[in-house]
Amino acid sequence: MRRLISILTVLATAALLLAGCGGNGSQDAPNADATIVLDFTPNAVHSGIYTTIARGFDTAEGVKLHVRVPGSSTDSAKLLLSGRTDFAVLDIHDLALAREQGRDLVAVMALVQQPLAAVLAAPAVRSPRDLEGRKVGVTGVPSDDAVLRSIVKGAGGDPAKVQRVTIGFNAVPALLGGKVAGATAFWDVEGVTLKQRRPRTREFRVDDYGAPSYPELVLVTTGSRLRQDPSVARATVAALVRGYGTASDDPAGSLSDLQSRVPGLDRTLLRAEMDALAPAISPPDGQIGRLVPATLRAWARWEVRFGIVKRTPDVSRMFDTTLVPPSRDRSGS
Repeated sequence: MRRLISILTVLATAALLLAGCGGNGSQDAPNADATIVLDFTPNAVHSGIYTTIARGFDTAEGVKLHVRVPGSSTDSAKLLLSGRTDFAVLDIHDLALAREQGRDLVAVMALVQQPLAAVLAAPAVRSPRDLEGRKVGVTGVPSDDAVLRSIVKGAGGDPAKVQRVTIGFNAVPALLGGKVAGATAFWDVEGVTLKQRRPRTREFRVDDYGAPSYPELVLVTTGSRLRQDPSVARATVAALVRGYGTASDDPAGSLSDLQSRVPGLDRTLLRAEMDALAPAISPPDGQIGRLVPATLRAWARWEVRFGIVKRTPDVSRMFDTTLVPPSRDRSGS
């Protein structure tokens, strides 16, 4: 009997030790399914999401993630508020506009740490000032006008003298076809594509012309969901930090994860996108996913200054900066 008691004591102690130090999942792991709707068709910036799923980082944290690719008419904010998705990848400007409209959305993680917005231009355009008197394509999204104004004004030009033309999301064909002299676009997608086809394409990034650095793409959920059950958001963020950490450390492997789930993507183009994105995914301090209050406050002032929103965004309510785990935990070791 004493031997049996001793064995049971040892087993109980071992179980307690394993519970205290085993794996990455926490004792309050949600054991839930969650859906993420992307902001755009899958490309290199989403590789960390696909790596998270491919390598089981999500289930290790207690949440099983599913990716939804948006259609041309997808309104991610409405999907979130209606409960048809749990998370969405949003442009930070779209988040600001949604909040100003009274939508209860909160960003919980940054996918990139730099602005991706730019004006792409024909080789003959040596400076954004040269766009005065010329046609420049915009998608029709309100933030495009702000990006264009900021870049032209930052180069000493007069934004009022630029001829804006709405071209939708067709910057590449519009520029290659000579329909416009410049176009607003993301430098990590359209910019990479254009440079492959026309290497001398000009690229004027918004943060090179007066805009502060800010995280262009953020992971968003609803405030009510976050308040009611923060465990799903916490597990999702922890898993994605591991996924993007892997994408930063092993970009080729992460692109393979993406391609295995989205057949037909151009590997050469993806590699070029990833090379361009590397500094934006992993900041100098290595803290994947971080949301920095001081950076967000500077962005908020710029956001209202250039007319994207009418009132300065309240970053303390728009962002939850507490969910990203320390960088030492990102690999799960």
